[in-house]
Amino acid sequence: MQVEHPHTPARIGRVLPLPVRAPRVGRNALLRWIGRSILKLGGWRMEGEFPNVPKLVLIGAPHSSNWDGIWGFAALLAMDLDLRVLGKKELFWGPMAWLMRLLRVIPIDRKAPGGFVAQSIDTMNAAEQLWIGLAPEGTRKRVKDWKNGFWKLARGADVPVVMAYFHYPDKVIGIGPVLNMGADVETDMARIRQWYRPWQGKNRGTV
Repeated sequence: MQVEHPHTPARIGRVLPLPVRAPRVGRNALLRWIGRSILKLGGWRMEGEFPNVPKLVLIGAPHSSNWDGIWGFAALLAMDLDLRVLGKKELFWGPMAWLMRLLRVIPIDRKAPGGFVAQSIDTMNAAEQLWIGLAPEGTRKRVKDWKNGFWKLARGADVPVVMAYFHYPDKVIGIGPVLNMGADVETDMARIRQWYRPWQGKNRGTV
């Protein structure tokens, strides 16, 4: 069932402004124009407001189509936002290494002591400024349980979580509230899942 988007954001526009402490790539004006043009041609806009913090975990849902990556990357280009993602270090070989760097992927050694999550926390702690994006559904298919790696990362590095969403009926990429993770993962996951209920991806919602 599609649900109308409640238009109560702090800001509305083709592209949201970045706060002072948000990380930037430093892309040239042409690339930013390309990003804005893709959003405009697709009829997409952005709503909400980014927090003015140097480090955070941004989660995005619903993720139901490869188109999410196209619209999302266009938004990142348009804003010049340096949103990093985590990937296994085995992806960084030959020409793939260039592509991974272009996509702002941070190589993580899954065999390192403590595993993927511990190394991600270390990476966040070592940085002065770092926004990491994660898709808690972990797949384009509908899933019963979300992955809680983002919770472990945010909790372990003591950084906030920002909830972003796609709402295809209105062609909106939205930025929601900022949350600090508590001591109970199930409680936090439940309130996050509840908040995402209205938003509809290209092929499905989150419930």
